[in-house]
Amino acid sequence: MSRSVHWGWIALAALLLLLPGPLGRLLLDLIGGFTLLLLLLPLIVAAASFLGWQWLRSRLRECPACGFTSLGASVCPACGTAFVEASPSPDGPSAADIDVRTATITVEAVAVPEPPPSDL
Repeated sequence: MSRSVHWGWIALAALLLLLPGPLGRLLLDLIGGFTLLLLLLPLIVAAASFLGWQWLRSRLRECPACGFTSLGASVCPACGTAFVEASPSPDGPSAADIDVRTATITVEAVAVPEPPPSDL
């Protein structure tokens, strides 16, 4: 059983799209909006997922005793060890404590010896 093409409906849709009337504009705006949504939706979902993962990762804590990772607890749920807050080390300030606007980097130049000539 063969189906015939409904040229009448196709012609009516083409006429609505080609006519500069409000119904044709509304139809074009709807089609354009749905197309834009279908194209941008994967990008929006990927960006939201990435930001959510970064937010979650920043709140994960690893137990120094057993290595269990938990979210927002003050005591490890696996072994009961208390999480300690980061304290300044006796070796000096950490990289997070240095003001980068006033920091100076000292670089020493070292002469590199020339390699011996190769016989090709």
